[in-house]
Amino acid sequence: MKPYTPAEAQKMMSELSTGWMLIDEAHLLAKELRFKDFASAMAFANKVGEIAETEGHHPDLSIGWGRVSIELTTHAIDGLSENDFILAAKIDELEK
Repeated sequence: MKPYTPAEAQKMMSELSTGWMLIDEAHLLAKELRFKDFASAMAFANKVGEIAETEGHHPDLSIGWGRVSIELTTHAIDGLSENDFILAAKIDELEK
């Protein structure tokens, strides 16, 4: 499997909620979410972790006071794949 081209990745962005960004010529999909406190951010990160385990596709998470940063890429192909966008859409569902 080959990674998505920047044009293919940009097309997939229309399926996601606002806030997601393509980084490094569509090598990485990233989003930062804000929360009222550390406990809320941690609870959200744990929910993301549960989905990631179910999907077998694991994002890089950074958790701080009132924020969670998410970075997605498919390391095996050194770029973005359909799996990254599927996981991003499932993370979007957690925000609703």
